[in-house]
Amino acid sequence: MTTAAKKKTVPRKRAQAATRAIAAPSQRRSEPAAKPVEWKLHQSDGLEILEAPALARLGWLVHGFSTRPGGASKLTTNAMSGRRASRKTKNARTNGSVLNLGFTDWDSRKSVVANRKKFFHALGTEKMEIVTLRQIHSDIAHRVDSSSALVKEAAQGDALITREPGILLVVQTADCIPILLADTKRHAVAAIHSGWRGTLNRIAAKTLGRMQMEFGTRPEDVVAALGPGIGRCCYEVGPEVVVDFHAKFPQAGQWFDGPFDSLAAGENDPNWLPWLTMKPPGHQPPPLGANLDLIAANRAILTDVGVPPARVFSSGFCTACRTDLFFSYRREHTTGRMLAAIGIR
Repeated sequence: MTTAAKKKTVPRKRAQAATRAIAAPSQRRSEPAAKPVEWKLHQSDGLEILEAPALARLGWLVHGFSTRPGGASKLTTNAMSGRRASRKTKNARTNGSVLNLGFTDWDSRKSVVANRKKFFHALGTEKMEIVTLRQIHSDIAHRVDSSSALVKEAAQGDALITREPGILLVVQTADCIPILLADTKRHAVAAIHSGWRGTLNRIAAKTLGRMQMEFGTRPEDVVAALGPGIGRCCYEVGPEVVVDFHAKFPQAGQWFDGPFDSLAAGENDPNWLPWLTMKPPGHQPPPLGANLDLIAANRAILTDVGVPPARVFSSGFCTACRTDLFFSYRREHTTGRMLAAIGIR
């Protein structure tokens, strides 16, 4: 990805925008101990931008999670499937104009640049230094300041931190969990991309550790917002992922639905006695899998290192369930990308 915007100035206030609260039904599965909080969809410049109330209350920062509608990109896909994809939703997504913010094979660079310009204008951040990454599903976090080479060229990694005004940190997702952190005392922020590999390697905790080292951040002063990502309801993973999580997290069984214990023990072959299945050749049962809750896992990772549970917030939205509002690589395969952004005014 490329960087945009050159001047380091305090961004203008966003133009008057309509706001509507939007509650996520899936939130209560990932956050059984937390009272659901309605996130806000701000309508600005023809776009809908999702905001976390806990971050929106902090006047010294700007943040937002992009959504699907309102862009210049034309996406045609017949990949919608599954019981949660209604006929109405399928029709709405065919040949639709969408806000794709990632440089993908199916979209033109011109459209993506126009979409990004529109998104940053809607956020009121077009005059900030926009810093992105070449994401590699790692646990690498970079510090950014005005003299950093990252301002000029995107580096490999999956998290960014800064304490400098005028810099907007951005990560890209289409099912993975975007995590935004804000240190309310020292006015430092972070943007994190956490898929199953990043979650397995505790990228959220390591990014917070980097903030502690660089800025003196204390976990108890941090607010965390976990944006839209694929939910436990839709995210089936193979036995190798179950085994890896079982090896690293004592509480991993709480984050999975399905035969977690048998998969963790290596009992993952449903065809170990093929003659008992009574199936003709080529019709054996599929390999066993389990559904992973990335939101619950990242919430636990953050609270384990000292972030108060009451300061960890999730949108609760499943990108695979809500492809009317978000992009989902798992559900669609050919699809766009969203951005999660945070910066200091």
